[in-house]
This record gives sequence, structure tokens and C-alpha cells, in this order.
Amino acid sequence: MTSNDPILESDLNAYVDDQLAVGRRIEVEAYLSERPEIAAQIMKDLRVRDELRLALADHRAVTRQATRDAARLLERSLAHRRIFSVFRRAAAIALFVAAGWTAHAVLGPFGATEVIASTPPPAFVEEAVRAHKTTLIRDAMSSQPEAAVFDPAEIRSATAIVLPDLPKGWAVVDTQVFPSAYGPSVELVLEPKKDERLSLFAVRPGSFGVQHVLLFHADNARAAYWQIGDVAYALVSESRKADDLAETARDLSRTLY
Repeated sequence: MTSNDPILESDLNAYVDDQLAVGRRIEVEAYLSERPEIAAQIMKDLRVRDELRLALADHRAVTRQATRDAARLLERSLAHRRIFSVFRRAAAIALFVAAGWTAHAVLGPFGATEVIASTPPPAFVEEAVRAHKTTLIRDAMSSQPEAAVFDPAEIRSATAIVLPDLPKGWAVVDTQVFPSAYGPSVELVLEPKKDERLSLFAVRPGSFGVQHVLLFHADNARAAYWQIGDVAYALVSESRKADDLAETARDLSRTLY
């Protein structure tokens, strides 16, 4: 059940901090779905928040100076609309950083790494990996012709899915529409360079969200996935390194704004 209470700055702060009840979170997401500029700012806040969490979880990927830089980035990101909240969150971050480094010095390295996800990925990520493996099978079958004709406007009209702009020089090898739990999904088989294959999977997962790029490892495949509004995306590869794949996915996501 939803309420008629207006969405306040405190609600947006609590949304970023994962402090909202499910019902109120849905109301905030509905509010953001109608205000893309505010949604984009919230997505930036979520990215910086999670970068800080990752920095504290993986001591090998960050130094004290890098953590302080990330905290200053968070402060600048939030200052224009929630001054008081910045000081409150900055104080909490400072205490958390101090406690984390003290524990690291006393107890040794933390066990969590980027490879071991704390929560399972959304269902669409596993669909993306399955679609990628299916295209590899199709690619090896001469009886399954590829559909290299790529018309993003036609795809958008038929599926309501907006696809990112591809980098110059990338070729579309195959275009397929797959069924999913929430309607049609789209997969592009891409060739960034000769003999390299990437799969770009896009689907409307049934909920609004702003999620920066995260990584998922499944068997020999890696997926970099994200969500902007009501469309989610996954870039899947069996050859690219995790950092390279994530950076490529971030480049693609930026073209959607």
C-alpha cells in the first residue's frame, strides 16, 4: 500500500542509505521515474556510496588517500541539496573508515573480495549469461543464420527498450529478441575487434531502479550489469578481464543519458 505523503529530501537521503521500508522505497522510485535529472543524481550518489563500501571491503584496491578522496567526492555530490545530511554521513564514514583500518591492522586482511558477491545478482543477469551461451551455439551452426541488421528505433518501438550507442568501429554480428519473465528482451552479439565477441543484453525487469555497473562471474563468463530507470543491461564476455569489461559497460551506460 502506498501513501499520499510528498517525497522529501529526507526520503531521498534514506533511499541512498538503504533505510527505507519497501513501500516507501517503491514510492520514491515512482517519484524518480518521473524526474530523470533527480534520478541521475541519485544514481551518482549510489555509485559513490558503493565505491566507498568496495574500498573498505577490499584493502588491496585502495589506500587511505583514495578513501579520503572518495569521501570528498561524496561530500561534493551531496552538498548542493542536503548539507546537514553530508555532515552526518561524513561523520559516520569517518568512524567506519577508522574502525575498518584499525581492525585491518589488528586482525589482518578482510575476507571479502570483489569476486565473492555479498548478494546474488538479479535474475536478468543469469538470463543474459544463458543468452550469451546460446549465441555461441548458434554461431557454430551453419543452419542458424545471423541477423546482423540492427535498427535501434525499431527495437525501441517494438520492445520499449532503449539501447546504448555503440563505440565507433564496433560491428553488430547478430540481433535477437528473447522471451523473459517481464516481456521481450534484446541481445546483440557485438564484435569490438576481429575474433572478439561480446553480448549486450537488455530487458525491462519489471521495476524502476538506478544501479551502477557491478560484476558477476558465472563459469567461464563474466557479466557487467547495470540498470537505468526501467531498463536493465548486461554486457557478457568470456575473454575480457573484469576491470576492462566493467569500464566498457560504464562507457556504454553513459551514452544513455
